[in-house]
Amino acid sequence: MNRLTALTRHRLFWPLVALVVLVVASALKSPTFLEITVRDGHLFGGPVDIVRRSAPLLLVALGMTLVIATRGIDLSVGAVMAIACAVAAQIVVSGHGFAPAFAAALGLALVAGAWNGMLVALLGIQPIVATLILMVAGRGAAQLITGGQIIPFDDPAYRYLGNGFFLGVPFSLTLVAVMLIATGLLVRKTAAGLFIEAVGGNATASRYAGVNATAVTWGVYVFCAFCSGVAGLVSAADIQAADPNSIGLYLELDAILAVVIGGTALTGGRFSLPGAVLGALVIQTLTTTILQMGVKAEWNLVVKALVVVVVCLLQSEGLREKIAGAVRRRA
Repeated sequence: MNRLTALTRHRLFWPLVALVVLVVASALKSPTFLEITVRDGHLFGGPVDIVRRSAPLLLVALGMTLVIATRGIDLSVGAVMAIACAVAAQIVVSGHGFAPAFAAALGLALVAGAWNGMLVALLGIQPIVATLILMVAGRGAAQLITGGQIIPFDDPAYRYLGNGFFLGVPFSLTLVAVMLIATGLLVRKTAAGLFIEAVGGNATASRYAGVNATAVTWGVYVFCAFCSGVAGLVSAADIQAADPNSIGLYLELDAILAVVIGGTALTGGRFSLPGAVLGALVIQTLTTTILQMGVKAEWNLVVKALVVVVVCLLQSEGLREKIAGAVRRRA
């Protein structure tokens, strides 16, 4: 009994339960949902499709996790995605190839992250206000770059980023795995993770302990923007077009939800990269399940919000203690 109680209190337990329930619901609605086939050496199937489609959200959630761990927030990730794909598409259609387009897009994303970091870390502006500035201005800048138009492209290297396969697995998943492993090594095999948790726990105390809180805060915003830039390129490659009006739109909200579902508190401090990945998969699986269930379009967001609320309530230790106390009193 004690082991079961300890298991249910683990921060990844309820998100994992939610993911299993959603997968089972999708499988019951579509018996072929869990089937994975191999065609021409490539993997196809419902689970593969869900993970592939969640690649942009997974990338953004990685960066958002570190930002939230420092007690910050980044509302501009969707705008940075739009800027990155707009710049890359313009360079590609101009005939300069994908390599310079890739470099320019990620370079501009790093500049956007440095801007956010400067406002938050140096000028002391509240993160929600500082990133809201770029959230609004950034998408407008992306629309100016493309003239408000959708820019299609036909570049094999760019297309491979979103639709290619590496060793039979969608390349976007390989990219996410590399980013996840690199980020995990950075924050768990070096002092970076400890510094991030220290700044999020108490920035003033971390300064007295010798941690450069300004550099740490600045760094996580730059990293988050970098992840968003890569996510923007993957999103554009998936549809083979740059659409600054819709790419990354409201993705910041899904990323925040994924991080919170994964057990990272908005109050900063301890964080979980595996939890963020699990939260992103829950969000994407929920979207797929809602579509498979034939829920009317006007109810999609309502159902999605209700499920997220239920998962967060189940994660609440205070709520579980109150329910357990009520059960004991009745017994």
